Amino acid sequence: MRRHPHRGEAGREVTAPTPRGAAVGRGIGIVLMYGLWKPRVLGAWRVPVTGPVILAVNHSHMIDGPMLMGTAPRPVHFLIKEEAFVGPLDPFLRGIGQLKVDRTTVDRKAVTDAIGVLQGGGVLGIFPEGTRGEGDFASLRAGLAYFAVRGGAPIVPVAVLGSTDRRGRLIRGLPPLRSRVDVVFGDAFEAGDGSGRRTRKALDDATVRIQERLSAHLETAKRFTGRWAKLE
Repeated sequence: MRRHPHRGEAGREVTAPTPRGAAVGRGIGIVLMYGLWKPRVLGAWRVPVTGPVILAVNHSHMIDGPMLMGTAPRPVHFLIKEEAFVGPLDPFLRGIGQLKVDRTTVDRKAVTDAIGVLQGGGVLGIFPEGTRGEGDFASLRAGLAYFAVRGGAPIVPVAVLGSTDRRGRLIRGLPPLRSRVDVVFGDAFEAGDGSGRRTRKALDDATVRIQERLSAHLETAKRFTGRWAKLE
């Protein structure tokens, strides 16, 4: 994907996310996630080797995004809330190809960048729930359906399990160091009905289909990893 400069806050020139930046981010994620915890990655082969794809991830802890960046088989451009882009984190997150999004409105810049990632054959990471919660895909936003249909990209559901099981002793807000975190990739699927329509009803119908697939994958992942019993 080519770099398209534009003027950001205070007139500073900002460039669109690049595959190279995301690759650097993946390298950092690998070092940190495998160095601090013990990820167990299952089904990574289900992620298409080439072409656009969306990774739809459940979100219950702040390490879920970095964990996926370090365990996914391809570099990932995540849509991240703008509140995270503060101080030195702003240039850092931009530098590793992450996308800033204003969740309070229709952020056209974020939409353009996200579609650009997919049109360039890249991987877009999305937390469909919009923010951290129970991580159960109970509430989905229509944005995921729009990106999938508009970008012509299959969706791969991803379940990150174990990040909230226990609190660490050294850093209470993080899982215990060297504890196991499971990252389970599901089968890729198409969100649309094949018509290519992007009407409100078509996107609403696609969102329902997506939610059913993501919820089913999460249940399967919990049972497969043995974490279902821990949650009952």
